[in-house]
Amino acid sequence: MTGLATKRDHGGGLDGAARRFGGARRDWLDLSTGINPVPYPVPAIDTDAWAALPDDGARDALTGAARAFWQVPDAAEVLAAPGASALIARLPALAPPGPVEIPGPTYNEHMAAFRAAGWQAGTGGALVVVHPNNPDGRIWRAVDLAGDRPLTVIDESFCDVAPGDSLVHLAARPGVVVLKSFGKFWGLAGLRLGFAIARPDTIARLSGMIGPWAVSGPALTIGSAALRDTGWAGATRARLARDADRLDRLMQGAGAGLVGGTTLFRLYDVAEAAAWQERLARHRIWSRVFPYSGRWLRLGLPGAEGDWTRLEEALA
Repeated sequence: MTGLATKRDHGGGLDGAARRFGGARRDWLDLSTGINPVPYPVPAIDTDAWAALPDDGARDALTGAARAFWQVPDAAEVLAAPGASALIARLPALAPPGPVEIPGPTYNEHMAAFRAAGWQAGTGGALVVVHPNNPDGRIWRAVDLAGDRPLTVIDESFCDVAPGDSLVHLAARPGVVVLKSFGKFWGLAGLRLGFAIARPDTIARLSGMIGPWAVSGPALTIGSAALRDTGWAGATRARLARDADRLDRLMQGAGAGLVGGTTLFRLYDVAEAAAWQERLARHRIWSRVFPYSGRWLRLGLPGAEGDWTRLEEALA
């Protein structure tokens, strides 16, 4: 357990769950994350993508696909990075340290990054919102983000399930950065691919921070194909909506109350979250609880029908 006290709370951690409750990693059903359990089918990857340094053509293909998929405004540019986390760690350097407002509870890496760069929690300075919010699914509106700030970050890591709610058009404003995560909606978190969308001067600064060849050749290939596959995206949104409704009915039938979430994860009030997590863990099903709430339990969606059966039996 050495070093765990300094780690920030996240989903995942199957190795630790297995050490605590038994079984091998392969025995577990991980519902602790908000990652699509039915990932995008990875296309064939040319050997050159593995062997050569990524070239301009592959990068341009990816950013062009991203621009079209997210309907990026003409006044903004797109930067691909090795995961949204890599961008989150660098965003505080875009403005001089001062107060930063991060309405919570929310994804804890944002505040950690700002504090590490010398910022302090407060109002009247930078603003960071997670849209939809993790874990409760709160949706922000453009009017909520009005005001003159040195930096406004809109983290849309989970917004691909609800593209109509996207605030990407605000990326045309000075000081605004919109973040996109590839791994969650497309179910390929191990690929490590994320995007920043902002005005050209901001993108130029971020690009200098992450350096050349930040995104691997295979990630460029897979990301380009996935972002252009709008048919898959539409079918996936429909499936996720059906499965989120199915999970709600299952959990509410077991006595949980729905708090919110997105169609990639659901948040429930279960009175004693630790007891619920342990109950599921005895069936080798891993869930998410939060250090700031003894009542909240978050579940991702099962994928295969056998996974649904496992959850139903654990709740019976």
